[in-house]
Amino acid sequence: MTRTTRMAGTATASSGRRLSVRGLVLSGLAVCLVLAGVVSIWASSNPDGLEYVAAKLGFDTTAGEHATAGSPFADYLVAGIGQERLSGAIAGVVGVLVVAGVAFGLMHLLARRGPRDALTADAVTTDERSGSRDDG
Repeated sequence: MTRTTRMAGTATASSGRRLSVRGLVLSGLAVCLVLAGVVSIWASSNPDGLEYVAAKLGFDTTAGEHATAGSPFADYLVAGIGQERLSGAIAGVVGVLVVAGVAFGLMHLLARRGPRDALTADAVTTDERSGSRDDG
């Protein structure tokens, strides 16, 4: 079992090999893209659990179209692409990229604030008024 220590944006395994955070994140993103774009091609086309139960209980015919039925990615497919498996793979890749973009955007915004800004804004203001300062 390898032991990993996190210091200044890098992870060091007991073997001495360093793994950067950027490398770890890019590797994770690559795995997600492969799963969404390649492995999803072999996903089952059978109905999911909710659809199965609805059909078994006989109320699947009462369901109407949902609000996003006309959207470009309705039913996990890309509108305008005739091959269902290719369409699903592209929709999966786009979904991964959108989620990754939002996550990285939020991380970037939060990192710009600094580690103590959100937690100690009131404490710093109070300390400055009283004339004391805590550097630790």
